[in-house]
Amino acid sequence: MDQVEQAVIAMLRNVLGDAAGRSIDAGSSLLGTIPELDSMTVVAVLTAIEEQFDVGIDDDDVDGATFASVQSLVAFVRAKLAA
Repeated sequence: MDQVEQAVIAMLRNVLGDAAGRSIDAGSSLLGTIPELDSMTVVAVLTAIEEQFDVGIDDDDVDGATFASVQSLVAFVRAKLAA
């Protein structure tokens, strides 16, 4: 597990809180499997990504596939860092 993946998992755990956050790991599915991951939580995660990685995220950058799994979210962050 690299630093980006570790940071994304830590952000998800922090934003989701106790019960849901503890169950998050590199292989976790997100949207549709974690009830706590609602639209407000998605915004909180995106804000945390912007702050932690110093990237800008436009509304058009994000769709449902971005939050399909931890791996898809990590890939999204890596793409933003490479841009």
